[in-house]
Amino acid sequence: MLMFVTRRLIQMILIMITVSVILFTIFEFNKMSVAGQVLGPYTTTEQREIWLERQGFMEPPVGRYFEWVGNVFRGDFGQSIQLRVPVSEVLWDRLRMTGILGFWLFAFLIPLSLLFGVLAGIKEGSFRDRAISTTAVATTSVPEFASATFLTAIFVFWLGWLPGTSGMHGGFDPLQLVLPILVLLLYGGGYVIRMTRASMAEVMSSQYIRTAILKGMPYRRVIMRHALRNALIAPFTVIMLQLNYLLSGVIVVEVFFAYRGFGSLLLDAALFGDIFVIQACTLIAVFIAVLSYFLSDIGYMLLNPRIRVS
Repeated sequence: MLMFVTRRLIQMILIMITVSVILFTIFEFNKMSVAGQVLGPYTTTEQREIWLERQGFMEPPVGRYFEWVGNVFRGDFGQSIQLRVPVSEVLWDRLRMTGILGFWLFAFLIPLSLLFGVLAGIKEGSFRDRAISTTAVATTSVPEFASATFLTAIFVFWLGWLPGTSGMHGGFDPLQLVLPILVLLLYGGGYVIRMTRASMAEVMSSQYIRTAILKGMPYRRVIMRHALRNALIAPFTVIMLQLNYLLSGVIVVEVFFAYRGFGSLLLDAALFGDIFVIQACTLIAVFIAVLSYFLSDIGYMLLNPRIRVS
């Protein structure tokens, strides 16, 4: 197990190094445009070169790369071109807001999707299975912007139960989280339900489950002690990979509901061309992605004895 963890950690480090080199190279080929963003579109090439030299961007690339990596480890991602403040001052606050959204999303997604997936899988082919599976496919088929529009029309304009935006301008308001979480839950939850249902149905058709039932073991005990653990192997991996989806799908949701999180920050930076914010957001997103893969591999190994023994 120690060798497995070490190998995965080395892979994570190599991926992060590769991404950092790519980001630094992109900046190198766009130094003049970055200077133009800072100084203005009507500055001359000579003025931009002077600014780059004063900022130390004309030094040898290798030395600047290691200096940049060292600054990243200290949490210094540079100065935002658009906001005129250090990137870290904006980044951590936006990550905290997205973290709040993600926490409540998973607090509802995990128990609900596993519950409905298990209920569908233990009675494969029944009316309950078909109803849950059809609903899961329908919710997964609708993109976030469409479901956000439908839910806003129902709960904001028709019923008037919920606020239409989630800007939190008057302080933290739990009601403003309901619609963003519901939109993310409908899309991601349907996918996890389908995976749990398929895994549970496969386990229920296995020989050892049939033998346990034929020997007279209580049905509830068969489900809880024997079938459920094996059926959770595939859904666990899918749930961990939802972290990657959260960072991509949350962009649509945050922009739609004016939620000031990581996704809206990345979109604003991309539209403005704020290269330092884009670099920071990309590094954070890739780190979360490789971390989720690492955790899913560890969890898969712990849940599956065959992998753990081998």
